[in-house]
Amino acid sequence: MSVIEMNGLRKEFTVRVRAGRLRREKRTVTAVDGIDLRVERGEMVGYIGPNGAGKSTTLKMLTGVLMPSAGDARVCGLRPVAERTRLALRIGVVFGQRSQLWWDLPLRDSFALLRHVYRVPPGDHAARLTRCRGLLDLDEFLDTPVRQLSLGQRMRGELTAALLHGPEVLFLDEPTIGLDVVSKQAVRGFLAELGRAGDTTLVLTTHDLADIERLCRRLVVIDHGRVVHDGSIAALHSRYGSRRLVVAELDGVLTEPPTLPGAPLVRVEADGHRLVFELESATVAQVVAGLGGLASLRDISIVEPDIEEVIARLYRTPAEGKGPLLTPGV
Repeated sequence: MSVIEMNGLRKEFTVRVRAGRLRREKRTVTAVDGIDLRVERGEMVGYIGPNGAGKSTTLKMLTGVLMPSAGDARVCGLRPVAERTRLALRIGVVFGQRSQLWWDLPLRDSFALLRHVYRVPPGDHAARLTRCRGLLDLDEFLDTPVRQLSLGQRMRGELTAALLHGPEVLFLDEPTIGLDVVSKQAVRGFLAELGRAGDTTLVLTTHDLADIERLCRRLVVIDHGRVVHDGSIAALHSRYGSRRLVVAELDGVLTEPPTLPGAPLVRVEADGHRLVFELESATVAQVVAGLGGLASLRDISIVEPDIEEVIARLYRTPAEGKGPLLTPGV
């Protein structure tokens, strides 16, 4: 059985909108529109989409905060709302703008209180805390009140707090939002180590696509409450025509633009001394061999496709019956 199962999951909200100067009328807005999805144990899944696409609403239904309007969800075999107390012992949740730490207490005391909240055996708690202290460099601020921590320090504390009871699933909603470069690296490194261990299933929503590229093999893109892509990042690049580029630095200048089979010339830069090719079917070795007979090569480099550009292209692609994907949902 999958650790997370969604079958026709749907969530609607009733909102009031202005219908004249003095009158308002009710309108039903669909935030999540019939999602079918399975996540297997140990997977690290990036769950992304434009603002208002339904990402956070999905996570709230999976963690028991919101009741679905229709469909069914199971997390660790439990119904999130009906069995919320039991589920809380088996999942961890980190929301970038919410805290589960005690504001006026030192971080160490928050961790101690959480051991009692989740009824964690002292030995297990100590072992997990020791691991997090080492991977997230917590020691320098363990005795600092939470209210005095920087955003990066607090987020490292939030991650530790979410993992001290040994959850099977960790839900992360914008865990690196607003963090400085050093803190981002610390959080990403910790999550990568967590993924390599394979003990915890991770579902990550973020607008920072570097998080997805470095952490998640599987990418689920949602828009207007519907899944528009479910697969690897490589499959996303392939689907939307994104390819690697080969940048060739030449000693001289060619009189005519070269034609290389399977690698069309994209642009010419640096007064003709730099040529940029797109790899369609050719390999890098074939490009080098093709250029070797035409000019003297000074240097050659490979530029990986930019996932942000691919995602933007996906959002601009009309979805069936929904118009451009870039148009926000709810």
